[in-house]
Amino acid sequence: MLIKVFEVGPYLSNCYIVGDEATQVGMILDPGFEAQTIQSGIRSLNLKIERIVLTHGHLDHIGAVGELKSKTGAELLIHRGDARMLTDPRENLSAFSGENIKAPRADRLLEDGEEISLGNLEFQILHTPGHSPGGICLKSDKIVFTGDTLFAGSIGRTDFPGSDYDTLMRSIREKLMVLPDDTTIYPGHGPKSTIGQERKFNPFVLEALRQ
Repeated sequence: MLIKVFEVGPYLSNCYIVGDEATQVGMILDPGFEAQTIQSGIRSLNLKIERIVLTHGHLDHIGAVGELKSKTGAELLIHRGDARMLTDPRENLSAFSGENIKAPRADRLLEDGEEISLGNLEFQILHTPGHSPGGICLKSDKIVFTGDTLFAGSIGRTDFPGSDYDTLMRSIREKLMVLPDDTTIYPGHGPKSTIGQERKFNPFVLEALRQ
C-alpha cells in the first residue's frame, strides 16, 4: 500500500493519497484544501484516482472536494450521517468562518462494517460517531485512518453541533481499542501513531478504557 500525506490549509488537516501499487489505482482521503498541491501529488505518484473518501464532513476535510472530483471524475463517498454537511455551509461549519463551502453531493453513502475496494486492497468502514454524527475510520490490515476520531495524544473536538463526548469515547473504546497494538493510525491532524502507543499514553483513551 502506498500512502502519501499532505498537510493542507489553515487548519493543518492531513489529506492522504492511498494507492495500490500493483494496479496503480488510488483514492484521496479528506481533501481539505489546496487542490493544486494534491493534484501535483497524484501526478507524481502516477495513480488513477477512483474514489474520494471523507472521514467526516467538516470544512477542513472537504474544502477541495469539488475541484478534485471535477478533475478526477472520482466517486465521492461519505457516511450517511454526515451527508448533508457536503452541501450546507452551516452544517460543515464553513459559514462561521466566512468560507461558505458547498461540495458536490455524495455518489455513495457508507454504512458501518461495509468494505470498499481499491485495486487489490480492501478497507473496512468503522462508524465512529462523536466528533460528528457520521464520522468514520477506514481499516486495512494493520493500518487505520482515523480522521478526527483519534489523534496522537488526543482526540477530536466535541464542542461542535452534532458532536458528543460520551459517544466519541464509546467509539474509541469499542471500534479502535479492540485493534492490535501494532496497528498504525493515520489521523486527520498531526503525526501518525499506533493503537498500542495511544492505549498506553493518550489520556483520553485511558479515560475511555476506564468507562
